[in-house]
Amino acid sequence: MSESSGARPTVFVLFGATGDLAKRMVIPAFYELAQHGLLPEKWLLVGNGRGDQSHEDFTAHVHDVLAEFGPKPEGAQWDSFRENLRFAGGGFEKSNPGSLLDVLSEAKDKLGDDAQYIHYLAIPPVAFISVTEALGEHGLAKGSRVIYEKPFGTSPDNFRELDAAVHSVLDESQVFRIDHFLGKEGTQNLHIVRFGNGLFEGVWNREHIRAVQIDVPEDLDIADRAEFYDQTGAFLDMIVTHLFQVAAEIAMEPPVSMKADDLQAARESVIAAFRPLAKQDVVFGQFAGYDQTDGISDGSKTDTFVAARLWIDTDRWRDVPFLLRTGKQLAASEQQVSVLFREPDSGPLKHGALMGGNVLTVSLSGSGSIRLKLVIKEPGAELDLATGETDLPLSEVKNADPLPPYVKLINDVIVGDRSLFTRPDGLEHAWEVIAPILDDPPESLPYERGSWGPEAAADLAAPDGWLLGQ
Repeated sequence: MSESSGARPTVFVLFGATGDLAKRMVIPAFYELAQHGLLPEKWLLVGNGRGDQSHEDFTAHVHDVLAEFGPKPEGAQWDSFRENLRFAGGGFEKSNPGSLLDVLSEAKDKLGDDAQYIHYLAIPPVAFISVTEALGEHGLAKGSRVIYEKPFGTSPDNFRELDAAVHSVLDESQVFRIDHFLGKEGTQNLHIVRFGNGLFEGVWNREHIRAVQIDVPEDLDIADRAEFYDQTGAFLDMIVTHLFQVAAEIAMEPPVSMKADDLQAARESVIAAFRPLAKQDVVFGQFAGYDQTDGISDGSKTDTFVAARLWIDTDRWRDVPFLLRTGKQLAASEQQVSVLFREPDSGPLKHGALMGGNVLTVSLSGSGSIRLKLVIKEPGAELDLATGETDLPLSEVKNADPLPPYVKLINDVIVGDRSLFTRPDGLEHAWEVIAPILDDPPESLPYERGSWGPEAAADLAAPDGWLLGQ
């Protein structure tokens, strides 16, 4: 393992450095980047927030974060990491930059004038525009790279307003809209398995595939983020962001190359073919007792569950349902993609009774895995058919060194690789796809905690049913 990535000196500015997202995801990712030798040889991480605290106080905060969420801050690795932490308080606005400019001036003195800026906006979407405008106002935009968390916009109109504000300050090549589902090892393998194996590449179409399921149930509650969740719901939190992007990974046409621009173009092109969702293809749910949670308004109608049937109007996928499901307080926490292949409809081994006999499943959880379910002969004296499965955990691949999604994506920003980041044209159409549901949402049906959601969701997945929970 090398001690550094070889990238140019970099000043990372983490806006929202003391917030929940930074604590749970971003700060641990930076420490793991250091462990993997993926940070530049010369770097500084400058936290920014409204409160005033010393560099030493911020360093202690980072230590506490890592002690709680990992990786554990220990030994020489921590001693080296802590020397590169700084804090700039007082917030950051056009009219008042707080202490950030002073701290960044000191950072440039330490790293050199050729150091690049990478700004990470781990802040609520409502603050994206003001911080972006402040970057331009105070001369911190030119030559920088800027990471925007999801959701990139909270409505079609807000998306367009945000997109215009971003492009008034930044060139598109500087913008990195992060969707951590695209950084998962399993998600990255979706197009590798398809395009790298003739076994699948030739049958990746409606003639051989009858359905696709993208299933991300969660058994988690929403108590630690109740106010945010009540303003957003499962539909906006998961469908328009994560699950649409995963669907695009599966459904894209073969890109011209595996270069960033070509991969992005292939992904965004197929999103343009997503048919606007119809009300009869969407089921909303809300778990029992949701509106009794602290921070939730009485009688709230917010959806904590959504199942949707997405249609993609291309020659490759026409009439193949893409089934999306996610929600809170469900029976299990899983993240999996299942590609259901058609069974033989003629010949001596026609087996219509063995529904689900051929399924390729890619787990997006953790380091990911690939599972293949096949129809086989049941071992024994008789010619009886059965199904069998083989499983390949990606962490067990020779020389595997899997990276958590935030680690992978921040590393891509450091090296300037935009392959796994979203583009505004695809996002704009994604908002158009969900607009009919935003304008006229279905009623949120009740479901019990620990169940698989409202019974009505099962009808969307007929005749196969949802593979998870069977």
